[in-house]
Amino acid sequence: MRSTSTPSLPRRAFLAAAMAMLAAPQPAAAEARLSAVGNGVRLVLPGAAGRQWRLNAVARPARLVLRLPRHDWEGPTLLRGTGPVVSLRWDTRVSQLVIDLAGPVAEPSVAREGGALVLSIRPGPAAAFARMAGPNRPIAQGQAAPRPVVVLDPGHGGKDPGAIGATGTQEKRIVLAAAQQMKRRLEAGGRCRVVMTRTRDVFVALERRVDFARRNKGALFVSIHADSAPGARGASVYTLSETASDALSAALARRENAADARGGLNLPPVSPDVQRILLSLVRQETRQGSVRLANMTVGALRPRVPLLPNTHRQAAFAVLKAPDIPSMLVEIGFLSSRQDEAQLKRPEHRAVVAAALAGAVEDYLERPGLGVTSIG
Repeated sequence: MRSTSTPSLPRRAFLAAAMAMLAAPQPAAAEARLSAVGNGVRLVLPGAAGRQWRLNAVARPARLVLRLPRHDWEGPTLLRGTGPVVSLRWDTRVSQLVIDLAGPVAEPSVAREGGALVLSIRPGPAAAFARMAGPNRPIAQGQAAPRPVVVLDPGHGGKDPGAIGATGTQEKRIVLAAAQQMKRRLEAGGRCRVVMTRTRDVFVALERRVDFARRNKGALFVSIHADSAPGARGASVYTLSETASDALSAALARRENAADARGGLNLPPVSPDVQRILLSLVRQETRQGSVRLANMTVGALRPRVPLLPNTHRQAAFAVLKAPDIPSMLVEIGFLSSRQDEAQLKRPEHRAVVAAALAGAVEDYLERPGLGVTSIG
């Protein structure tokens, strides 16, 4: 029995990666692919390597069965084969791929390329295939990779209601409800584990929110707000910069910052000069990750909800200052706008926003090394 190791999200290993100058993993393609290679075939299953899987052979009729719990199959459920493979059938009920064979095959080789699981299948002796198809004996199997932790941060709470709309809607209640909807959506997807800085109406200081994310080894930090800004309407996304991109962003940051984040990284035992270089590299990588996440979020929100012009902005939000966790603050609307307030009070609208945010987070987790695009 062979086992295939699975990758972990590279953020926590960045210090080692910075010192070793390792390359970031390449994103996988979106759909399953089957191609002829010599007298055999090569089957590529994007996104499957990081999840639990099990491959078995069945003799009558000859077929391979790949069990993939919680795998999101992309493309048609029936694919025409080539060479030793007659067809591929995805059974949604039990999350397994049935590979119908033209005849006996040799023991398939199973490898991982980025997030994809790759099977190489070629014809083989009937006797060897019969032995391989013994009862309940897997050809190969792999365990699911540890799920990254996404930290959701509903703003305000307790004695701090945040913004209050014209009809009395409190920001702290709206953003908690939106975060809970986003948490359910992410957990249903199964790609990550979700924790929240608050799950009820309590006050949490800004520095405690950042510390909470770092104690829980967060891979991403998403702070959710619905602030007040006269004349502003629509969702917007903010990432950290000591220099604000515009006056509105600067004003929002001043309003939100009641405290600054403290606490340092556990840097290797090297000289102060090297520590400064490593800290600079970590911060640079974190900010690049934040920009990637923000741009994916804007793209996910754009077709679904109204947006503030120049949707991705920057400012010195204290809650975004964890040096080693890609972070963004999302204004899901402004309660100072009667239109935004009316929409945000509706669970159906918040569900649309939560689905867009969750989709962006999942996209980032699947493709953490995607290049940075410009802010806009």
